[in-house]
Amino acid sequence: GGGLLARLPLTAIFLGVTLLAAVGIGLYFAAQTGVFKSAAELDTAPPQTPPTVEDDDFTPPSDTASPLDSGETARDWINVFSPSDPALVSAPSDAKAEVMQDDSGSFLRIRSGASGSAISFDVGQGVLEKLAGKHATFDIIARSEEGKDTQISVDCNFGELGDCGRKRYAVGHERNEYLFDVRFPDKRPGAAGTIAINSDFDKQGKSVDIYEIRVSIVP
Repeated sequence: GGGLLARLPLTAIFLGVTLLAAVGIGLYFAAQTGVFKSAAELDTAPPQTPPTVEDDDFTPPSDTASPLDSGETARDWINVFSPSDPALVSAPSDAKAEVMQDDSGSFLRIRSGASGSAISFDVGQGVLEKLAGKHATFDIIARSEEGKDTQISVDCNFGELGDCGRKRYAVGHERNEYLFDVRFPDKRPGAAGTIAINSDFDKQGKSVDIYEIRVSIVP
């Protein structure tokens, strides 16, 4: 009888070690197979990009801005508009454009008129010369006024280099990036171009805040 009792602690220790090893292997296996990974890590789809649309399409509003992937952040962006140079903006008589600032930074608050008139942003001739013959991505960084989500429409006139078709985006109060691509013909631009933004496609007088407009050449 005493021999059996003497062996019990050793058996218990052996069982304990075996259980610990099993738990450790289980945890390792779970980690390797993604049991503890977040939804973002498990997502094997390509990285999300901010909302874009086809010509005159509608993008439903998103609660949060989609993060740019590392390829996006490494791009060499060319500035088209910033609030520090509002002279490059043209607003028709029934529209408004005003530089403002809050905790999020400086922005231009634009409000289209009842006629649906758009506010125009100049795209310099020098910028267009860099884009001629290239595939470019334009990026409009914007948000709506708080509590007043809106639909904006975007049109372009690049003169000899054509246009961008009409784009429509649903814009919420979260600062976000609205992208569209343009393939430019290999021509010499004779003048500057414009990007025209209607702040409220439904003509209800809603405004939109424009932080920046920029463009990069797609490698």
